[in-house]
Amino acid sequence: MCGIVAFVDNEDPKVKDSLIRKMKNRIIHRGPDSEGQYVDENVALGFRRLSFIDVKSGNQPIFNEDNSMAIEFNGEIYNFKELREELIDLGHTFKTHADTEVILHGYEQWGDDVLKRLRGMFAFVIWDFKNKDMFGARDHFGIKPLYYGKMNGTFFVSSEIKAFIDHPHFDKELNKNALKPYMTFQYSATQETFFKGIYKLPEGHCFHYKDGQFNMKEYWDADFDPKDEGFDKAVDNIEDIVTDSVKAHSFADKGIKVGSFLSAGVDSSYVTAMMRPDNTFSIGFDSTYDETKQARELAAKLNLKNTDAKLTNEEAFHTFPLIQYYLDEPDSNPSVIPLYFLTRLAKENGYKAMLSGEGADELFAGYIDYGFNSNSMLIRWFTDKLRELPQAKRYKIAKWLDGKHFHGQLHMFRALAPVRESKFIGQAYIFSPEEAADVLQEKYNCGLTIDDIIDPILKNVEDKDIDEVAKKQYLDIHKFMPGDICLKADKMSMANSLELRVPLLDREVMRVAGHTPTKYLFNRHGTKWAFRMAANRHLPEEWATRPKMGFPVPVRAWLREKKYYEEVRELFEQDFVKEFFDQDKILKLLDDNFNDKIDGRRKIWTIYTFLVWYKQYFIDDFIPEKVKKLDEVAE
Repeated sequence: MCGIVAFVDNEDPKVKDSLIRKMKNRIIHRGPDSEGQYVDENVALGFRRLSFIDVKSGNQPIFNEDNSMAIEFNGEIYNFKELREELIDLGHTFKTHADTEVILHGYEQWGDDVLKRLRGMFAFVIWDFKNKDMFGARDHFGIKPLYYGKMNGTFFVSSEIKAFIDHPHFDKELNKNALKPYMTFQYSATQETFFKGIYKLPEGHCFHYKDGQFNMKEYWDADFDPKDEGFDKAVDNIEDIVTDSVKAHSFADKGIKVGSFLSAGVDSSYVTAMMRPDNTFSIGFDSTYDETKQARELAAKLNLKNTDAKLTNEEAFHTFPLIQYYLDEPDSNPSVIPLYFLTRLAKENGYKAMLSGEGADELFAGYIDYGFNSNSMLIRWFTDKLRELPQAKRYKIAKWLDGKHFHGQLHMFRALAPVRESKFIGQAYIFSPEEAADVLQEKYNCGLTIDDIIDPILKNVEDKDIDEVAKKQYLDIHKFMPGDICLKADKMSMANSLELRVPLLDREVMRVAGHTPTKYLFNRHGTKWAFRMAANRHLPEEWATRPKMGFPVPVRAWLREKKYYEEVRELFEQDFVKEFFDQDKILKLLDDNFNDKIDGRRKIWTIYTFLVWYKQYFIDDFIPEKVKKLDEVAE
């Protein structure tokens, strides 16, 4: 796993050389093992490496046979050996055994269509010296990040936004249009980031930059096309593909240790059971917010080693500013905190790569927000029957249900209503647009609306006669997963120079998930049911059927403990806060929550997260110590 940074302009190569060195060192956490760079009158390529394959000769940039192209790559290609053999048969000569070079020769052979052949997680750029054309791409699900922008005649691209800060052509300016959508979604929800003029390359997309022109296109999209198959066959298919994917994701060169994360939930437990690693890792808080006990129990049942740690409130709360620095943009999902410490724990124990369970909820319908809102088996059974009706009849019943008040109404309505009418926007809905407008200063009450953000995605599936649950999965795959789940998984693991692999978030796993009838995944028995039954073949039943918890974090307790409440209040009272918020209103929100008049923890935490992030990047200009030391050595 690596960090890449590049820019295209006509600056003098000597200037480029100095700049690219600073830029790549800003993201040294992504690749502390080695580095590389190339500059000429047109382009600068910088690289930081965390090595796994071909440790001795896999440094980047890597050039093709005639040095007409060079590549920088971040990720893993799980079918690279097969592709390498095919390319050798086609006449290509390889200098390394790294998966990176497979992409380069694949691009020579197949052009943009190389992307249709890759199985893995990736973000890369290829520079064509003859045509002065940069080709870049991001993997199918957005597991690996890639940012780009053009300012003052320079085109930038990198694994992390912070790499741009040291370039004099980068104008560090807050994007005012990002704040209001963030208040609702809890993460950066628009294609333009919180840094004005800097954009995220969307999942499943690639681009060309040539002659000052940027052209982007989609090369892959998730497809929900249920097949007519029995339940047992569906479970068999899931078991087969999970087994295959975990095996593909577990590789490493000799001497490289790969483990797995383990929580109380089914996803990481299933991955762990199939992988059987030398060590599993778990994290919890010194309180009731702790899953380490269940993780230890499962590890013991599977005869595996488990290493766990308990976080104190003090270290968790006060590491939060550093976490927001590494995230590049504010993300108020509290789970970023334990994930940061979990990846650190694995790294401190000598591991360079870990497997984790991200992706199962989106691909196999694991969220209760898809419409699992009743404990009555009769209501659930009746709703399952209604969901088998033709789309027009489902919508008609949903329209009748809207506004009614009886037990089971919400469960049935969310299961039958069109996604828009059920007001589903993904797994987070913190402030309504009206609530956000009430606390924001007028000049920040702007940006894209909820409809502006989700309409371009929903239009691809609205007319398809598929279950509404599948449409919600599709929306999450394109919003919550790349914008929150994948982003925090990448940034928190890379902050600790650890590679995180996600075998359940795989192109081939998606193919099986898309062919699985929704009625087998989301039904009266529970969420992601067929997936759970596949897991049940390898886990104790209490793990396979346990409700989803996520990473429990004691935010509620913190905001009602005088010590942390006063720290948050001190930040809310600072003068710069008036630029963004009605200070009296957010202080009242904080006080009312502290005095137990309301439960405003998620709203408060979302505001607090933004302010902490803003201080790091626009007031304090925070730089971690290891980056400072590199700069001192360079000088």
